[in-house]
Amino acid sequence: MNKKMTTRLLNVTALVLAATAAGIVPASSAPAAPQCSMSVTLADWGENSSGDIDVASGESCQIPIQIRGKVTDSAIAQKPSYGKLKKINASTFEYRAKAKYKGNDTFAIKATGQGPKASGTSVITVRATIK
Repeated sequence: MNKKMTTRLLNVTALVLAATAAGIVPASSAPAAPQCSMSVTLADWGENSSGDIDVASGESCQIPIQIRGKVTDSAIAQKPSYGKLKKINASTFEYRAKAKYKGNDTFAIKATGQGPKASGTSVITVRATIK
């Protein structure tokens, strides 16, 4: 190994050690929320559907859009009242229930896509039971 490569390797090692000591960790090391325990009525694209999830108070879980085919776009159509909903990507959302709240919550996701039989925009209404 030549001197230039050795110096670069030492510099990179020093940066990694400094970041680790400072408590900086890559975002990818954070564990992803588990998939929600769901009961869903599936529809084709262009038809609305609904589903039920269970989540513990203060916890979060991921909600994949499970209509057959490809999701081309999605957005929050109705925000939850007792939690937070965030879009991870076009086909996955994450719901976090409000801490110390137990009860029910409702929200909706609007998704556009194309499947083997139909294409269009669907609204998926989700009823959350927070335990």
